[in-house]
Parts: sequence; C-alpha cells; structure tokens
Amino acid sequence: MASVTFDHVTKRFGDVVALNDLTIHVQDKEFLVLVGPSGCGKTTALRCLAGLEDVTEGRILIDDQVVNDVLAKDRDIAMVFQSYALYPHMTVYDNMAFGLKMRKVPKDEIKRRVHEAAEILGIEDLLDRRPNQLSGGQRQRVAVGRTIVRSPKVFLFDEPLSNLDAKLRVQTRAEISKLHKRLQTTFIYVTHDQVEAMTMADRIAVLNHGVLQQIDTPQKLYDAPANVFVAGFIGSPAMNFFPGHLREADGHFHVDVGAFQVQVPDERKAMYAAYVGRPVILGLRPEHIHHPQFAPPGIWPQPVEGMVEVTELMGNEIFVYLRSGEHQFVARVDPRSSYRMGQPGQVVFDMSQMHLFDPQTEKAIR
Repeated sequence: MASVTFDHVTKRFGDVVALNDLTIHVQDKEFLVLVGPSGCGKTTALRCLAGLEDVTEGRILIDDQVVNDVLAKDRDIAMVFQSYALYPHMTVYDNMAFGLKMRKVPKDEIKRRVHEAAEILGIEDLLDRRPNQLSGGQRQRVAVGRTIVRSPKVFLFDEPLSNLDAKLRVQTRAEISKLHKRLQTTFIYVTHDQVEAMTMADRIAVLNHGVLQQIDTPQKLYDAPANVFVAGFIGSPAMNFFPGHLREADGHFHVDVGAFQVQVPDERKAMYAAYVGRPVILGLRPEHIHHPQFAPPGIWPQPVEGMVEVTELMGNEIFVYLRSGEHQFVARVDPRSSYRMGQPGQVVFDMSQMHLFDPQTEKAIR
C-alpha cells in the first residue's frame, strides 16, 4: 500500500508545458481519477509517476520516498494501458504470468497468484485461450489481471475502457470499482470521460492545459465547481452558461442576460453584492430547469420563455434544447412534459441551484 505525492511537478516537452506546477497528494488506498480533455496533461502525469517520463521540475514521492531517480521497474507500480498490449502468441495464463517469470518468482507462487487473480476477475475458464480468442472486455480483464498478480503498491490505469462498447464500459467500470474495494490498494485512473470519473472516484482531479483546476469529491465538484471550466466539464449534459449583468431593482438582485432576466434568491444578496452593476456569467445545470407543471416544490422558480429547437426522449427524461434570444440552452425535464419542436415553450429556472462566475477570471463567485 502507498500514498503518492506530486510536489510542484512541471513537465516540459521543448516549449510545450504538459504539466504546470502540479501538486496532488493521493492517500493510501484512495481511488483518484485524473480527468480532463485531450492534451490536458493527465496521461503525462501518470507516465511521470510510472517512471516512463522524467519530470522537469518538482518531486514525485511514493510512501514519502522521492522516486525521481528510481527506475520504472523499481517503483513497484503496475500500469494498465488503453491498448491491452497482450502477447498474441501466449495463452492468457502465460500473459498474466510473464512478469512474474521475468522476476524469477517460483512456479508454485506464480500459479497461485495467476489463479487467484483469474478468480477475482472471473476469467478462470479463459486461461488456456489466446488473446485473439477473447472479446474486448475479456482482453481488458486479462490486462488488469497481469497487473494484479504483481501485487504492486500502486495501480495506474490509462483510459482502460476507451476501446470497449458503451454497455461493456458500464460493466467494466463497476468491476474495477469492486476490484479496488477488494484489493484495498491505491488506484490512480486517467480518463477523459467525466461519467467514469463521477461514478468511480473517491476524489477527482480536474486538469486543463497542464494546470490543476480543482480536486475534490465527485459531489463537491458537481455542487461547487471552482470555475467555468470545471462547471462545464463535470455533469452531463454540461452546465448552461448565460453571460449577462447583475442588476438591483425593488430590493432584489436580478441577472439580466438580455433576452430575459431572473431573480436571485434573497439569501444570496450578501454573497453577490460586490458584483451589482457588473458583468457576470450565470450557470445553471440542465436538471435544474423544469417544465412548469412538473417543477418540484421548495425551489426558487423563475419562468423563462424560449423556442424549442430539439427534443430528445431518453425514456425516463427528456432533453429539451431551447433558444431564448441569442442564448441556447438545454433542459432535462420530466418525461411527461409536452414540448414540440419549433414551438414556443416555457421553462422554470430553479435559481436556488444557480452559480455565478466572474467573466474576467472565470472563477466562481462565492
């Protein structure tokens, strides 16, 4: 078991800064997910930790020991890649046993570890097959099994589900979560899929352009994003943003976005008082925009008129894409809602769930 620390780590490739002063402490047995768009630096962070890339500045520690100059093979880390990287001429058993054989582990111990890992992953009946006889999900489990047999201090996963179809991704991410609980080992997992991050992680670290934007539990990232980037990245569909101004009238604050204005809950006046008369960005998640007939009780409702452009029936809900003036936004509404494409439609904004951001810094206004 091991804790992991990125201590002010910077990684440059020539003039390109892949990681910029990254500081993260991963606790022992924690499941941390690094998430962000392509090119944000998450895989680079993983490769630096694994010893596959040298850091330009800063330190990486495993169990409080600096490993900057420790060879990859001596870091006691196992990595699962996006590509399964299985030897096609070897059986599943031999693929899983190969690393142990190279380390001169006794045959009886190899057999015990391989069968134990195969049982955990439910692939005991596949040990005599070769990779070309397996499905994508089975190959991925073999790749995971190859790391389990080593009993490393830290497991690293680099987008391991990207090659699987949607149904298998859901199944396999549940298996990886169960595996973490069973092994009680530190997991660091890289993905661009925020749904994977939200459903699997103890904590999520959101990166963009090599810079850590925010690190917290999934629920806190969802409820209190630090900036526009995190707010737009976490949640599906993404948060709606409405550039406008904060106005005061009749003792109340309103966000005026041009096509409409909505009242701010009175209990937030003290929080936003310094921004009266200034530009702001209103943020509201699709699930906090309702059909008037099905708006839940206890909200701060503000009606907004729009034109319905697209509706997507999802079975248990409807995604409604609307336009109001120059603003396009999406609502996630009750499946009984009656909206028609090309027709006007009224929605209700729950302003008790609103977010305000500073347009210059893009940081949340607290």
